[in-house]
Amino acid sequence: MKIAVASDHGGFGLKEEIIKFLEEKGIEYEDMGTFSEEPVDYPDIAFKLAEAVARGEYDRGILICGTGIGVTIAANKVKGIRAALCHDVYSARMSRLHNNANVLTMGGRVIGPGLAKAIVEEWLKAEFEGGRHQRRIDKISSYENR
Repeated sequence: MKIAVASDHGGFGLKEEIIKFLEEKGIEYEDMGTFSEEPVDYPDIAFKLAEAVARGEYDRGILICGTGIGVTIAANKVKGIRAALCHDVYSARMSRLHNNANVLTMGGRVIGPGLAKAIVEEWLKAEFEGGRHQRRIDKISSYENR
């Protein structure tokens, strides 16, 4: 599994913690920026990562901004992306099991690194259940393709 990871300046610190965690776990990733706390526009970061995931260059993506809200909204504008804002482990698990979320978003000013790492770990190990949930994902995709 190859993961794309990106943040704006508000999520930079937490992104660095998540990257250390991925390295410790031996999970392949690419850091798509930003590379400092210098202000950047979160849509630019979110679109770059989401488009790469949608093209299949990465299996999944992790996006972080100050609250997680902005990157979620932006990423979900990219066709084929199902970005889920998760600030607890249960939501992270369910975003994969039922929604087949391919981008995890979090707020670097909302949660700390310990919880964020637990969320990422659960999100990466959870697999989509399919079945009745696939029918719902298909409805979303069909609407997206109108």
